[in-house]
Amino acid sequence: MKMILDERGKKYLLKEGQDFQSDLGIVSAEDIANATFGDELLSHLDYKFKIVKPNVNDFIDLMDRRCSILIKKDIGSVLSYTGLGAGDKVVDAGTGAGAIALNFGNVVGETGKVTSYEIREDFAEVARKNIETFGITNIEIKNKDIKEGIDEDDLDLIFLDLPKPFEIFEEVYDSLKVGGYLVVYAPYINQAETSYLVAKKLNFYNIDIIETLERGLEVRQQGVRPKTRMVGHSGYLMFARKL
Repeated sequence: MKMILDERGKKYLLKEGQDFQSDLGIVSAEDIANATFGDELLSHLDYKFKIVKPNVNDFIDLMDRRCSILIKKDIGSVLSYTGLGAGDKVVDAGTGAGAIALNFGNVVGETGKVTSYEIREDFAEVARKNIETFGITNIEIKNKDIKEGIDEDDLDLIFLDLPKPFEIFEEVYDSLKVGGYLVVYAPYINQAETSYLVAKKLNFYNIDIIETLERGLEVRQQGVRPKTRMVGHSGYLMFARKL
């Protein structure tokens, strides 16, 4: 899989065997096929394009999606707080377009495994196509309601993006290995609060709720200042550990 960048820094995924067309001109399929990563190509209008290998974030930015997805600040918090690593086993429920499943699969590597439960057949199919296009093979999409049962056990992480995640915390506890993490993504504080109270009742440890806010900086000739707009609330993350 190849990605192409134009002179403005705008990125596009390339389709194998097809010419690339944009408002800056056409790059032929033959030129693309013969190019290696890092090469510069000219369009028929003499604009420069660069061939790049997309990473998981590039791909998620450009992939097909029929629903909202978790954004980088929340995904990054999940990966860093849980210490997820190579060889780990993960279950995620509420696949959507597959954004966080792709991040999990990218981190756990070929020796790890990610299983993602999605109740909606249309979302599950989109996620399967996205994962296949990215070329990762350690992710399985199940078109199944996770409330019907978690098939996997001895898990390092269970991530739930569900309206009432706390309804399955008992089974989550049984499916985690000692030291494993439960993580809940909750758009509303009452979801996070109930999840906290249920997790505490079930003897989970190290229970925390966090909200991550992201604000960039503007660098101008006259000085540097925070941007007027920022990525504020997206959701709360609750972390709990089986010990």
